[in-house]
Amino acid sequence: MLRPSVKDPGVRPLRARPAEEGTAMLSTGLPQGAVPRLERPGPLRERVYEALLELITTRALQPGRHLVESELAGHLGVSRQPVREALQRLNTEGWVDLRPAQGAFVHEPTEEEADQLLGVRMLLEAEAARLAAANADRDGVTALEELVAQGFEAVAADDVDTAVALNARFHAKIVELAGNAVLAELAAQVDRRVRWYYTPVARQRGRQSWIEHRELIEAIADRDEQRATRLMREHTEHTRRSYHGQAKP
Repeated sequence: MLRPSVKDPGVRPLRARPAEEGTAMLSTGLPQGAVPRLERPGPLRERVYEALLELITTRALQPGRHLVESELAGHLGVSRQPVREALQRLNTEGWVDLRPAQGAFVHEPTEEEADQLLGVRMLLEAEAARLAAANADRDGVTALEELVAQGFEAVAADDVDTAVALNARFHAKIVELAGNAVLAELAAQVDRRVRWYYTPVARQRGRQSWIEHRELIEAIADRDEQRATRLMREHTEHTRRSYHGQAKP
């Protein structure tokens, strides 16, 4: 049973119906368990925003999905006001479209938007790979190797959600090893959108993506800046092509 973990005096908790055999579904069309629990401290509006953004970036809420305030509020255990504020903020940031007389919908990215984002990602991460090759120590390389080992395990288990999360951690670790604070800030700004675009091609990229990660680690460990840059460019380009390929009818 889904139990809201945030008490909001303006709403009575919504109890989910008893689950039948198979995967229980909420009225929003989300699998039971997909709705985040709002347990972390902080302003309620911020926690609701983060919960909805997580559902969008992981594609638990698919592009084009109609977002009904009352349903989302009920499942998060809050009143409609923080949900409305979160949707307005998500609209400003381009995650949600607010349509007159229709309501809120998860934004459906265009081919041009995807190309622009993934192109910027290529530039940022190619430079991050070069700097990581120049600066990474043995501990940093070991951390990357551990993530790759976990990535292969996730792919073998067909655990797409874990593979996507590990992919994000791997790329974030390379940015960290680069040692450039400005680059890290810029990369963080596009990280969630990269996850949004990567999720639908994660299974398709599968094992090959982690083979490319392993080759990249070798270049970083060898302090071969030129090779690390080239491999990262090729790696991000493969993801871009995969995304465009699956987006075509």
